[in-house]
Amino acid sequence: MTADVSTIFLLDVARGRGIEAELRDAVEEAQLVDWQTQWQPALMSVLQELARRGVPIANWPQSWHWNWREKTAQVKGLLAYRGFSVVCAGLTQGLMSINLNKLARIPAQRGKPLVYVDYLEVAPWNRADLGQAVRYRGVGTALLVAAAVLSRDEGFHGRIGLHSLPQADDFYRDRCGMTDLGPDADYQTLRYFEMTPDQVTVFLEGESGHEV
Repeated sequence: MTADVSTIFLLDVARGRGIEAELRDAVEEAQLVDWQTQWQPALMSVLQELARRGVPIANWPQSWHWNWREKTAQVKGLLAYRGFSVVCAGLTQGLMSINLNKLARIPAQRGKPLVYVDYLEVAPWNRADLGQAVRYRGVGTALLVAAAVLSRDEGFHGRIGLHSLPQADDFYRDRCGMTDLGPDADYQTLRYFEMTPDQVTVFLEGESGHEV
């Protein structure tokens, strides 16, 4: 099955202008090869530098141990699970895995279906928290927009939810406007975030016309 491809725009930081990219509604072999041959060496260089400087492992990128090939294989063929990827300049810039089997927790939405973001990660060279020059901005936002649009397409009215790694809490709370429901004792005490239909409308309107 061929992935559907949409045109989006990211911010090319070095040039200070938008650049065309692809949003693909799948994580395919080409993306996994990029993750393995491009992302992993770049990440290992960062981790080696952090180790050399004596930075505690607790302060390393918290997704450093994620294995996208394994994650993709675990849900292959399961209709409730979908993948998305962002490709720019011939290289995968971001990956997302979502689950359609979860229900909302916010009181006004409790028990209603939502799109749950299992995993969302951008390429190491797009992460400002790694202490290096960022190549493209807007990759993570583009993937979250895709989750919100899928939620609407599925009849879930834009509802999305996710558990956030601590290093991404501010992004989901402040940048995306999601509701912080606090640490989840049943999920490694990670903070759980949701976006309501009204919040999704504000979020999507804010991203319309911008490099996302």
